Amino acid sequence: MTTRQTDKPKPILIGLGANLTSRHGAPRETIELALASLDDAGIAVTGVAPMYESAPVPASDQPWFVNTVAMLETALPPAELLGLLHETEEAFGRVRRERWEARVLDIDLLDYRGQVSPDGCPILPHPRMADRAFVLLPLRCLVPDWRHPVTGTPIDALVAALPADQEIRAMAPDGKG
Repeated sequence: MTTRQTDKPKPILIGLGANLTSRHGAPRETIELALASLDDAGIAVTGVAPMYESAPVPASDQPWFVNTVAMLETALPPAELLGLLHETEEAFGRVRRERWEARVLDIDLLDYRGQVSPDGCPILPHPRMADRAFVLLPLRCLVPDWRHPVTGTPIDALVAALPADQEIRAMAPDGKG
């Protein structure tokens, strides 16, 4: 008799970034507090990747961003989770005025258990995640065996295909480099 190995459940993944100081502190502190506030709202934060600093994409004269990816567990469906993520951004002072502007906090729903919803609200997976070093590098640290839900491409191949002009560097755990 053979036993069938079950796949581990696919994660819910969010990307967090900030490049302006909020009333809660520098971007790194804002992201840490935002993650804690999600936990306080009943969303289990089950993993957080190391933080990275990255140049704005598309290139601009804005300050560099601090970015990470986190893994969540929740019973909320994707649209409700996205609504909660937007409420969290607003609670931290985010005001949406124009696309790709500097911000005190940005939280994106990247992947919801591998669901594909190209026309839905939200669009899943996040439509630009596979082109962004500030998403893929922390994601690879957190879920090294992750594959793109639409293409099946492994994370290592996505990282290898990134444009060479995206500037990114790992931050020290203490935030000093």
